[in-house]
Amino acid sequence: MADKILLEIVTPEKKVFSDTVDIVVAPGEEGEFGVLPNHIPFLTKLKVGELRFRIGSSTRHVAIMGGYAEVLPDHVTVLAPAAEEATEIDVIRAKAARERAERRLAEARDKLEFARAQAALQRAMARLKVSERK
Repeated sequence: MADKILLEIVTPEKKVFSDTVDIVVAPGEEGEFGVLPNHIPFLTKLKVGELRFRIGSSTRHVAIMGGYAEVLPDHVTVLAPAAEEATEIDVIRAKAARERAERRLAEARDKLEFARAQAALQRAMARLKVSERK
């Protein structure tokens, strides 16, 4: 039995993270889920939010902008349109994005504009939440 699990976080631009970890906790569409070594295999959709993982006594945090996770007994692969570790997040840019999204939300004239603004706000809030974990 393995005591570690390989975590790979991949976006269209780059491999954000690849290493063995003790536990992965991710924002699934149906709710947050945790993965330990030897977990039963499954595939799930991810929502915008915070993914975290532990290596020894250190916990790291990643802002995930949706995507999918494939869980195997010894491997978790996260495919996301965008992902940033807490240390990489530009807080000033994330705050500006939140303010823009809030303005767009207040000024939305139809359901589509409202939904787009709401999605932008969720992404900005996820980045800000994860940035506080540095």
